[in-house]
Amino acid sequence: MAWSDNDGKKQDPWGNQGGQQGPPDLDESFKKIQNQFKNMFSGGGGKDGEKGGGKGFKFSPWIIAAILGAAVLVWFASGFYTVDQQERGVVLRLGKLLEELRQPGLQWRPRFVDQVELINVTQVNRISQQSQMLTIEENLVEIDLEVQFHVGDPKSYVVQIREPVESLQHAAESALRHVVGGLELDNIITQGRAVLAINVQRRLQSYIERYQSGIEVDKVIINNAGPPSQVQDSFDDVQRAKEDKSRFTNEGEAYRAKVVQEARGEADKIIAQAEGYRAQVVALAQGEADRFLAILAEYQVAKEITRDRLYITAMETVLRNVAKVLVDVDGGNNLLLLPLYELMRNSADRQDLLDQLQQLRSQAEQAGLPSVLSGTTSQTSN
Repeated sequence: MAWSDNDGKKQDPWGNQGGQQGPPDLDESFKKIQNQFKNMFSGGGGKDGEKGGGKGFKFSPWIIAAILGAAVLVWFASGFYTVDQQERGVVLRLGKLLEELRQPGLQWRPRFVDQVELINVTQVNRISQQSQMLTIEENLVEIDLEVQFHVGDPKSYVVQIREPVESLQHAAESALRHVVGGLELDNIITQGRAVLAINVQRRLQSYIERYQSGIEVDKVIINNAGPPSQVQDSFDDVQRAKEDKSRFTNEGEAYRAKVVQEARGEADKIIAQAEGYRAQVVALAQGEADRFLAILAEYQVAKEITRDRLYITAMETVLRNVAKVLVDVDGGNNLLLLPLYELMRNSADRQDLLDQLQQLRSQAEQAGLPSVLSGTTSQTSN
């Protein structure tokens, strides 16, 4: 049998003979294991080893010390590491965060005691996100967003949040939806894009500071903002219609302003002419009144002389504005008046008038007055 000794007696795995079943003796098992370890380092094995009958390999204290020294040396050498100029080292000693950061240069850590996380604090990282969302007037808009950031606090970046970059993406989407939800579509896709980026950056930074993730947002860029591609054609038609409306409105406003300015200028001109005419009429009336009063005073002093003078002045005024020819007739003080004005007004042809003047000149030459008629005829022909 498998559990029999040399004498044929039954023995179980725990050393019980005669096939007797019982619980193992733990003390005896522990002693057997201890004896095996002693034999491994001192040589010999079993009972023969205890009597000195067997020999084995024996570890000396010098070999053990050399092995331990080599292990310590390897452990010490493996603790050296380098921190780059743009990096800072966050140290976790047995899982506890140390306040002091590891600066650039050659550093050492106790292996398996300190865990060092090297964080780049100068590199500008980028994340991109494209989302569709509703505006305040319930129009669908598609926005392509890019966030540029760097690590400002390495300790918070390592220990505060498990996935800080993923948290930044979620916060960016939340900030974008919050800001877009309060704006109109036209404002987002036209001149309001820059303002949208500034507002998203401000709100995103407030979220990140609340999370204490150690990230600082440098800039938020809106690369593209517009309606979804499925409705792009219809949206373009609407935009063109709005542009036409704006253009027609501007043209109408420009025409209205032009007409109003011209009308105001014409009105100012008429008012100025009326004011001038009024001043002229008032001045003439005042002058005529003053002149009448002066003449009245002279008339009261010398009535005959004043009457003759008024007559002569009236005739001078009338005859000055009338085309006329006066002929001095011999044999008296009478003057011959030729009514050229009436002749010119009643004549249908200028040539007929010239012929009549030629005849009168001939008669005047016969009468001895050639110079007067010659000058009159030439003035009339001109």
